[in-house]
Amino acid sequence: MDEHDRELANAAQVASPSYRLAAQDPDFLLGESMRAVRFQLEFSKVEEALKAWGVRSTIVVFGSARVKEGSPWYEAARLFGHIASERGGAIMANAGKPRDNVIATGGGPGIMEAANRGAMEAGAPTVGFNITLPHEQFPNPYSTPELTFRFHYFAMRKMHLAMRANALVVFPGGFGTLDELFEILTLRQSGKAPPIPIVLFDEAYWRAVVNFQTLVEHGMVKAEDLDLFSFAEDAEGVWDRLLEHGLRPGEDIE
Repeated sequence: MDEHDRELANAAQVASPSYRLAAQDPDFLLGESMRAVRFQLEFSKVEEALKAWGVRSTIVVFGSARVKEGSPWYEAARLFGHIASERGGAIMANAGKPRDNVIATGGGPGIMEAANRGAMEAGAPTVGFNITLPHEQFPNPYSTPELTFRFHYFAMRKMHLAMRANALVVFPGGFGTLDELFEILTLRQSGKAPPIPIVLFDEAYWRAVVNFQTLVEHGMVKAEDLDLFSFAEDAEGVWDRLLEHGLRPGEDIE
């Protein structure tokens, strides 16, 4: 049997999906049995990229994707991204120094875009943790391309948002913002996360949306749980609250 005949004889075997290398078989990799592997891949890909850029810690900024450029909330988030990047240690990269307090967002438009934009304008790297949604979310143009990620699993995205966070700043938002805020508050309340400062921007908005005191009055949370967060009304005020509640700029971190 010559080579041509052999190729014809085993064509069905070679064409079978079972003959594909496992790492090159999308049907296998996307199957139910490989869910844990996909979790690990989403973790490791992002982890390696952040380490390559020297990102040791972040300041996470949450807020609505629906806020438009030019609005007070957008411009405050943009200015805060600039301030935090200049003063927090995100620009430090000489002599192998790690970058601290790098602005990280969900990577989309609105408040996320504004914070990434301010960091970029300060000359700092900035992270976008995007998520695959039924109505596709596209990354904003201001996150650092090499630090612009896309997740399938919300759980892994939330893990990466939380695990390096030195602080959390939450601008007005809707269901997604509330979900992310209370996720971190729960981790803080239960001792599953370190004591990072949490600042809510625009106190009037947040008190109108969530009656925190009612939670205390009904015994759903302790009064001291409300000390887990503070409020600020402008970008400089956010930075001041973060420092008051323990944020350390990069040069102060050994």
